[in-house]
Amino acid sequence: MLSDKLQVFIARYDELSDLLSSPDITSDIKRMTELSKEQASLLPIVDKANEYKTLISDIQETKEMLGDAEMGDMAKEELKELEPRKPEIEEEIKMLLLPKDPNDDRNIIVELRAGAGGDEAAIFVGDLFEAYTRYADVRGWKIELISTSPSEAGGFKEVTALIQGDQVYSRLKYEGGIHRVQRVPATESQGRVHTSAITVAIMAEVDDVEITIEDKDLKIDVMRSSGCGGQSVNTTDSAVRITHLPTGLVVTNQDQKSQHKNKDKAMKVLKARLYDLEMHAQQSENAAERAAQVGTGDRSGRIRTYNYPQNRMSDHRINLTLYRLNEIMSGGLLDEVVEPLIADHQAKIVEAAGL
Repeated sequence: MLSDKLQVFIARYDELSDLLSSPDITSDIKRMTELSKEQASLLPIVDKANEYKTLISDIQETKEMLGDAEMGDMAKEELKELEPRKPEIEEEIKMLLLPKDPNDDRNIIVELRAGAGGDEAAIFVGDLFEAYTRYADVRGWKIELISTSPSEAGGFKEVTALIQGDQVYSRLKYEGGIHRVQRVPATESQGRVHTSAITVAIMAEVDDVEITIEDKDLKIDVMRSSGCGGQSVNTTDSAVRITHLPTGLVVTNQDQKSQHKNKDKAMKVLKARLYDLEMHAQQSENAAERAAQVGTGDRSGRIRTYNYPQNRMSDHRINLTLYRLNEIMSGGLLDEVVEPLIADHQAKIVEAAGL
């Protein structure tokens, strides 16, 4: 029963309260901090559990009054208010009991790369990045460009950026994968629809203490910047290329005039990629867990199609089709896609957990 499951959390919360008041714990700042964090994480569940217990008790007591000649009618009216609340609280509790993704509170590093389609793919990289920028504005997030590789036809061959804010990873982790676009290019004289594709990688930003990189594992090359022109291009050896020898990962950054800044940004991306590799390796050890997750960085499959002639956006993972492509892309309305993905993901976890 749900009440039995909730009692486990209440008991642990009470146990933590006793521990935190113990003289042995109050003298150990590190241990006290750990226990306080655990207790704080349990508080929403415990509060909702106590609300649920009170409601169940109130319903039972009210039902016992139904046979009373004087109180029966009043009891019926009270039950009309109490009983609908029961399934509502049960659903709220289910959401609180869902296992939390440890990365949900993190900032992200997003990488967009042009794939099949040449110039049109590069143009769409710019379009989708602009859509993410508008979405970030709506949610009050901050975007910092890390590196760009402009295309001569417009757009970008590649864009890498840091997005910072509340719950960034929790909402954008579903963007990882292949995005396909169908539209008539500006250079198409026959009015034919062309199909192109880009890839999006979403990686959690990590702290230095979480990823340890030995100096001996790095090969750092410094070179002159190359690009579309400008005062700093080809005048100083500011571009940096870092190769992580054990994995073969290569990160290059040349957007900043300072070699030091380019190295710092390249290291930030390298750490995020290494953490991403480690996270996916752990997920692959548990096939059932991986199958239950929706779009958390799987770059092997097409996840979404953007059909401009039909003003249609389709997310293939949940069979979602919206005929509001232009509004979503230009208005920062990506939640219209993100919210159904989150709901589907939560429903799968609830089902798997038997809640």
